[in-house]
Amino acid sequence: MQTLPNPVSQASANVFDPFDTTIHRRQTRPVPVGSITIGGGHPVVVQSMINEDTLDIQGSAAAIRRLHEIGCEIVRVTVPSMAHAKALADIRKILEDTYQPVPLVADVHHNGMKIALEVAKHVDKVRINPGLYVFEKPQAGRTGYTQTEFEDIGTKIRETLEPLVVSLRDQGKSMRIGVNHGSLAERMLFTYGDTPEGMVESALEFIRICESLDFRNLVISLKASRVPVMVAAYRLMCHRMDELGMDYPLHLGVTEAGDGEYGRIKSTAGIGTLLAQGIGDTIRVSLTEAPEKEIPVCYSILQALGLRKTMVEYVACPSCGRTLFNLEDVLHEVREATKHLTGLDIAVMGCIVNGPGEMADADYGYVGKTPGYISLYRGRDEIKKVPEEQGVAELINLIKADGRWVEPDVKV
Repeated sequence: MQTLPNPVSQASANVFDPFDTTIHRRQTRPVPVGSITIGGGHPVVVQSMINEDTLDIQGSAAAIRRLHEIGCEIVRVTVPSMAHAKALADIRKILEDTYQPVPLVADVHHNGMKIALEVAKHVDKVRINPGLYVFEKPQAGRTGYTQTEFEDIGTKIRETLEPLVVSLRDQGKSMRIGVNHGSLAERMLFTYGDTPEGMVESALEFIRICESLDFRNLVISLKASRVPVMVAAYRLMCHRMDELGMDYPLHLGVTEAGDGEYGRIKSTAGIGTLLAQGIGDTIRVSLTEAPEKEIPVCYSILQALGLRKTMVEYVACPSCGRTLFNLEDVLHEVREATKHLTGLDIAVMGCIVNGPGEMADADYGYVGKTPGYISLYRGRDEIKKVPEEQGVAELINLIKADGRWVEPDVKV
């Protein structure tokens, strides 16, 4: 695999600073999606996709609302037919009448020009897959494409894409050029191979068409189910955009990540690696589970990297022979009592040996002091020593005394 320069470190600094712990995000243009903006220095946006049939208008509206209520900022729906596209008008109206407008993206595949033109009236962004937008029927025995054949298909793509681009441009809406490693067009496979380069060139072909029509509300994705391929594709895309003077925001995701623990680890490995390099403006964790399960993973990734703070950050040691209480149980108690708070760092440490040092950056600390007693800290300062059974209550009292406590919502 070709070794590429890190486009972010090159853009953000001429000299590597080993003491700099800040993630320097790649500079990208702002792209509007309803009330949300992707790129342009805005916070990394969290997305997901409903799995209801879009023809189920009430069910789809309810699913979109559920996702939005738990923090999903942009919701995607699939539109495989004209009927599905028209259904989005009703779905959007239900949301506006009974809830609020939600930024919506429509997924269009397979010769979907007419469908895309219809759905563009009802959503904020249209996602197209370059490998499927103009379907190329495989030819038996083909060994390659001549330059003329390659360009003829490019001309057909432009003719098919132009009406959609003009519609979105004139409405002030956006497009995601969403390349998937598993669905590269045949001529890209023959020309560039089944490689990140083929993915990038596929995206660039569509970008150039959009730019020629003065349309730049674009978000780019280059997803793969294999993390190394996905990471390489996005880094190569950044490299090529730097060469070409492009600054489009990137939508990150490991497609078909699976489910359970491994699906989460796989998604985090790909998305987190790129975000740590400053690459990425919006993310979707693709799990074979209910879409609602994706949102906490997204926010956990962003919180771990310090890119967004939407929950309490818990610092806790792994426990050892010096631990003076049941650390796992106490951490659970502390978490249950404080998890509704936003923006705090709380440390739970088993003993005094490493506790104060390891939790130095925390707002509050709960540390085993002597058998049966714990010490509560505010930052680096020890505030009080209390019996272990009073620890959680006294921690809450300390937070309240500092005016940083809010009562949890009580669901009826």
